[in-house]
Amino acid sequence: MEQVKQPVFSALLDYKNISHGNIKLNDFNITNLPIYKRAKLGLNYLPQETSIFRGLSVEQNILSIIQLNNSNNDKQNIEFLNELLNEFSLDHIRNASALTLSGGERRRVEIARALASKPKFLLLDEPLAGIDPIALIEIKNIIFKLKEKNIGILITDHNVRETLNTVDRSYILHDGKIISSGSSELLLNDSDVRRVYLGEKFKL
Repeated sequence: MEQVKQPVFSALLDYKNISHGNIKLNDFNITNLPIYKRAKLGLNYLPQETSIFRGLSVEQNILSIIQLNNSNNDKQNIEFLNELLNEFSLDHIRNASALTLSGGERRRVEIARALASKPKFLLLDEPLAGIDPIALIEIKNIIFKLKEKNIGILITDHNVRETLNTVDRSYILHDGKIISSGSSELLLNDSDVRRVYLGEKFKL
């Protein structure tokens, strides 16, 4: 997946990496737009590496992004902050330093902070990596909630089994070409996918 995700994510995040073809966001051509303009259209990226501000508290991490998008209304900002803290079960650690968070807590803060910019599409790089089983279930439930909010989500993750159990549709690339796409059930029954990627004994 690493070899696939780098070209795909790079193309979505940097127009200079496009050699040919077009990228459309809700049928709007964004191919030649720089990343800050793509972000204004609702494209947001959550990297695999820790992206929170370690010197700030949980509350400050989220509020800083909210204020970037709505700097003139403190009341609305605090209401939105409290909404995100409650939604992601972070209220009890709102004053905790980012340095003290567990892997699952950190991931929830990162996703809450990403939502602070009110994205329409969210790119999640390894959202299921480096977290314990309980946190993994929590993150998957958050992804399902994002879907209910009608936020488009593109996931790349080495945890193939959990990813296939989470997404509605998958794409399998091999040698730069899509060899199959569709539901997890469809991919599991695709002989080419099993031959080049999953293996014959793979099961969900």
